[in-house]
Amino acid sequence: MKNGQVIKSAEQNDLNREMELVNRYARRELSADEVYLFTVALCDNDIDRDYERFTVESLFALEALFVGKTGIIDHNPTAKNQKARIISCKVESVDGAVTALGDQLFRLTARAYIRRTDGNAELIEAIESGIVKEVSVGCSVEHTVCSICRNELHSPLCAHQKGKEYDGELCYGELVQPQDAYEFSFVAVPAQRAAGVMKGYKEKDMNEIWKSLTGENEVTLTKGEAGQLKAYIERLENDHDYAKAYREELTQRLKTALREKGVALDFAVENGILTKLSLSEAQALLKALCRREQKKVSQLGATDDEMTGNTEFRI
Repeated sequence: MKNGQVIKSAEQNDLNREMELVNRYARRELSADEVYLFTVALCDNDIDRDYERFTVESLFALEALFVGKTGIIDHNPTAKNQKARIISCKVESVDGAVTALGDQLFRLTARAYIRRTDGNAELIEAIESGIVKEVSVGCSVEHTVCSICRNELHSPLCAHQKGKEYDGELCYGELVQPQDAYEFSFVAVPAQRAAGVMKGYKEKDMNEIWKSLTGENEVTLTKGEAGQLKAYIERLENDHDYAKAYREELTQRLKTALREKGVALDFAVENGILTKLSLSEAQALLKALCRREQKKVSQLGATDDEMTGNTEFRI
């Protein structure tokens, strides 16, 4: 889930302690009547509208990363859109609530403040009246893991699509190993890509860099962008080598299975057929070839059905 909402705090916060946290970021000491403090639920471990979810471990990693980050409007990172700042975060379980998968619901909540000024009065009033309450977060994660095959989603080893079901199991992406937190944003329509909802994961960053590299203009990369590009290329090379080795092993297993089934093909014909199969097609074919069609037979010659109810141990 990339979106959350402003919520009413369920506990009495220590105002003095919170003002100490606020003044860590202020250049002059602010008093309690100069700031508006509020609680916001940033994200949780449920499957969102993009069929992705943070793991509980990821939420705890984000707990530290989001402290000190700014709150802006519509993911528009301009100085005039900076409205709030997070002073503390914590992961908490939500009593009586479960995720779509039936797990205990955990959410990352934050305490944030807005400076009370004439320019911010309208936003504060909108929050107080419940008009502005939806937010979404911007962060980066190292991996998006496919829930079906447990490989990197959309990598050469994964042929699954988010939102589709495979043998009755929903495919979604698990967001793991958060690398950075950028901001949280007040949005009108959360979890809509057109509204600017973002996580800033590495693949999206690489698409943006790639677009700039394929343009006609000269491109200058920052040190951070160059590092991301280098790491991305290295990961692609590793994935390619691993996928190549896996395909070779899978092809050999298919050849063996065909021989065992009595299928004899010309060497060139066999290679021509097997090399044209996608990984998912090759996996499905191997599974079909190896599927047992007869009942298992025990060491004593009895079938599974005949052994039903026999509780004695025999050798």
